Amino acid sequence: MWRGGLSSLLSCIPLAVRRQRPGLFAHGSLFLPVDLRQPYTPPTERKRFYQDVSISQGEGGFEINLDRRKLKTPQNKTFVVPSETLALAVATEWDSQRDTIKSFSMHLTTLCNTALDNPSQRSKEQLIRAAVKFLETDTICYRVEEPPALVELQKNEWDPVIMWAEKRYDVVIGSSTSILGPTIPQSTKDTFVSHLASYNTWALHGIEYVITQLKSLILSMGLLDKQLTVEQAVLLSRLEEEYQIRRWGSVEWAHDYDVYELRARTAAATLFVHLCSESSTIKHKLMQD
Repeated sequence: MWRGGLSSLLSCIPLAVRRQRPGLFAHGSLFLPVDLRQPYTPPTERKRFYQDVSISQGEGGFEINLDRRKLKTPQNKTFVVPSETLALAVATEWDSQRDTIKSFSMHLTTLCNTALDNPSQRSKEQLIRAAVKFLETDTICYRVEEPPALVELQKNEWDPVIMWAEKRYDVVIGSSTSILGPTIPQSTKDTFVSHLASYNTWALHGIEYVITQLKSLILSMGLLDKQLTVEQAVLLSRLEEEYQIRRWGSVEWAHDYDVYELRARTAAATLFVHLCSESSTIKHKLMQD
């Protein structure tokens, strides 16, 4: 499909400064529960205060133990997750910390805190409505009228994704060069509402986080449906930015850092969704004594 064309991007593209969409969260992950509507405050580092990390089955799910003490959320709730594999992944994040705890790198822990504490106190229905609202400002639905090279690039790389989504979900999406964006039919919104309702509340927190990273519900659905890899989805979400960087140049290390961080956040949130959607458990424990 469009996958073959992506390799050409590396040689012929990179920024039209990415259009900022209302309600989008463009910053890094927070260790505390993430309220996507609040400004980002860089987290502080602290010394590692534990030796061993393990998981155990508790009431309602699986808990993380630091030196046999139960991990707590920022609101002092017991840190308990619905999936054993998710618990193992979170425990691995904690065990991977060395002399200091780099909370900004612990994306799965962040997402679990958000799901447990739910700082904005949103219901499942509210999470679904917020996700579907991104359709109105979806990055790949907004097109430029010039320069011709970017127009062609957007058409070649974004159109196949939209065509896939329209066929996959039997909906009409389209694109537009208007500042107002395309007119999304109500039937299309209803279809995505119905589809997202099949996910549990935990997974929906992760889906919203993926969408805010990619600035696109459509790319997020392609990623979660395994039609796109993380690298492909991130590159497509940065199409205008990468085009302009290629044309005008950039601070190389800063560009690479931004891309790697975006990939890390997107990958972690995608993994979070899949792990929150599974019901199976595995037998072994991480570093049990």
